[in-house]
Amino acid sequence: MRRRDFIKGTAAGLVITAWPLAARAQATGNVPRVGFLGTNATAWRPWTDAFEARLRELGWTAGRTVTIEYRWAEGRRDRYIEFAAEFVRLAVDVIVTPSSAVPAIVQATSTIPVVFALSADPLGAGLVKSLARPGGNVTGVSNEQADTASKRLGLLREVVPALHRLAVLFNASFPEAVLEMNRVQAAARTLGIDVAPLEIRRAEDIAPAFDALKTQADALYVCADAVITANRTRVITLALGARLPTISTIRDYVQAGAFMSYGPNYVDLFRRTADLVDKVLHGTKPGDIPVEQPTRFDLAVNLTTAKALGLTIPESFLTRADEVIE
Repeated sequence: MRRRDFIKGTAAGLVITAWPLAARAQATGNVPRVGFLGTNATAWRPWTDAFEARLRELGWTAGRTVTIEYRWAEGRRDRYIEFAAEFVRLAVDVIVTPSSAVPAIVQATSTIPVVFALSADPLGAGLVKSLARPGGNVTGVSNEQADTASKRLGLLREVVPALHRLAVLFNASFPEAVLEMNRVQAAARTLGIDVAPLEIRRAEDIAPAFDALKTQADALYVCADAVITANRTRVITLALGARLPTISTIRDYVQAGAFMSYGPNYVDLFRRTADLVDKVLHGTKPGDIPVEQPTRFDLAVNLTTAKALGLTIPESFLTRADEVIE
């Protein structure tokens, strides 16, 4: 028997008891258990801190009134199946996960509630039936990463007026990254900007993708996903070496040395993820919980990186920024 079939078969045999276990946990006062699957413990620390802080505000203290089982994939998508099966064996009451892992998790369980964080387009990716009534055992938080791609490109054009050719780094094995890539290409066409796709599927593809950029680009757009986030230092270093101003969705990239970001406030998104987990732990079915959408969008600029790249940022642009790193 193949290992994957064994895992799926084992998971299928275990999920039958997931809902009764959750119900009994609440009825008997036992400590509920949250399975939390992330990309990288260090990179996600500000977000997990926000998640736990919001849970405390809602009456759930990690290690006392709730147990959080953290697992880190480190950009390896093959580990999603492994961790999904483990969460089923542990009979967790709810699973928190990035959207990229949802398909693996719903193959392992159709009963344990799943709350996704950081989905670029949960409806387009088929994670839910609708945003208002997701259905099934899945709900979560959208970051509208794909929908704001044109806004990021417009901001980049403001500070790199000579932008004629844009390199776009994206994970071709991640449907939501492909969707964002398509949105970037569409926006670039309206601005008369050529696009040079830098396609990756695993961490080992990142350096060769930059090497394959034979014609000099004027800037780099990063479609963030689990693989790229786990290897963001390498991406930023290669971009700086190629003298490419880099823009992404995630502010943490800017704090790590990237040039600019525009996107939802991720700390806020993880606090709202905790709100959804709270609802699930109190008995609300995930399929009845509407998908949350971001209300705060932040612009961050790294002036130190701008100076290293020889860029001059207008004061009028900086006054619009939510964070300026000097």
